[in-house]
Amino acid sequence: MKNDTDEILLTANKLRWEVGENFHDSILESIYKDASEISSKVVIQDGEKSKFDLDRFIDRIVTGKWTGFPIMFILLAVVFWITIVGANVPSGWIASLLVDTLHPLMKNFFNSIQIPWWITGVLIDGAYLAAAWVISVMLPPMAIFFPMFTLLEDFGYLPRVAFNMDNLYRRVGAHGKQALTMSMGFGCNAAGVIATRIIDSPRERLIAIITNNFSLCNGRWPTQILIATIFIGGTVPAYLAGLASAAAVVTIAILGVLFSLIVSWGLSRTVLKGEASAFSLELPPYRPPRLLQTLYTSLIDRTIFVLWRAVVFAVPAGVVIWLVANIQIGGLSLAEYFIHTVDPFALFIGLNGVIILAYIIAIPANEIVIPTVLMLTALSTKMAMGAGAGVMFELDSVSDTANILHAGGWTLLTGINLMLFSLLHNPCSTTIYTIYKETKNVKWTMLSTFIPIVMGLLICFFVTQIWRLFVA
Repeated sequence: MKNDTDEILLTANKLRWEVGENFHDSILESIYKDASEISSKVVIQDGEKSKFDLDRFIDRIVTGKWTGFPIMFILLAVVFWITIVGANVPSGWIASLLVDTLHPLMKNFFNSIQIPWWITGVLIDGAYLAAAWVISVMLPPMAIFFPMFTLLEDFGYLPRVAFNMDNLYRRVGAHGKQALTMSMGFGCNAAGVIATRIIDSPRERLIAIITNNFSLCNGRWPTQILIATIFIGGTVPAYLAGLASAAAVVTIAILGVLFSLIVSWGLSRTVLKGEASAFSLELPPYRPPRLLQTLYTSLIDRTIFVLWRAVVFAVPAGVVIWLVANIQIGGLSLAEYFIHTVDPFALFIGLNGVIILAYIIAIPANEIVIPTVLMLTALSTKMAMGAGAGVMFELDSVSDTANILHAGGWTLLTGINLMLFSLLHNPCSTTIYTIYKETKNVKWTMLSTFIPIVMGLLICFFVTQIWRLFVA
């Protein structure tokens, strides 16, 4: 061992003299030279006139102390608004094709070749309808949101978001880049979890993974918008209904960010205790987005990938929905038994048995929550639905939907709590699976799954008790 050490020292000494006597001075000189070049570009001496730098001018605005956050919120709000509004028409077209046109044709074909009714129900009214609703609800928003998000990324704005949010997340023991993964979660939580790969610290990456579910994914936007329109917009004059509904949805989204900060703070001081790591973020220059590459990245790598996972998980969920609504014991379906059993507890926390069952069934995909709620509510209230009995469906008008929900005993409190529970409940199965694939750990997967649902039940409980104390 001693001989090896001596040999290494002799070799090092020989190489030291080979590089020359001025090697150390050369290194220091190059460092100071580089520092001087950098400072000459970013520091303006007294009396020196600087050239106009468009990048620096934009950065002074988008990362400014007083302008950074307002611009960030406005840009994200515009992206969300375009996504929500722009997705309505194509979503309706896809639903018209897959549900209104193809579904009856497939069902009539199965009946014409005398396939047993229960097979037709399981395959067509269950599996196919679930997949059809997921595609019609998820595809248009993702096809709009992901390209817009990628355009902001290519333009160079998203690193500025991380720069703005770094101090806020660092204060709660998280990483500044978590702002980017949270933003990605607004499109899809599974994609947001995958996006945490940009965080190098394993501890801070886990925090970002566990809290990503507090971002409202596109599968939850339809629930938020519909319930806000019916129950929040319905409490104000018609000319203010749209504004009140939008404000309610934005409030829920902001609450999600707030809860992510609170949970990040708690995790960083308990099971994931540690110091927030500093990260060097080089703000890239602004550049024109590459449209073709953006479309490929956002539509193929993100949209199709996430949509395929959701459809795979939604198909068995559709089978379960049909079975629990159509298998009867003693004149009551399995769904009705569950609803009647859970109702007392659910009503105590401001929800109802229909909502609890809908969210259990809809674990594979949040997109099927509203169709499942409508089907179960109509079933539990014995409303006349004709051939639609026990079949997942969605109504064409908000007023028709409101009538079914009001007939099921829904109140303003139920609507508010459903919006909160839509934000605070377990991740969908696609996200749960993605969390496990990213962490390779059952403990962190379970923690990510149960933290939000426990918070959701507690928040709904406290809101209900306060509501009944001061309102009821």
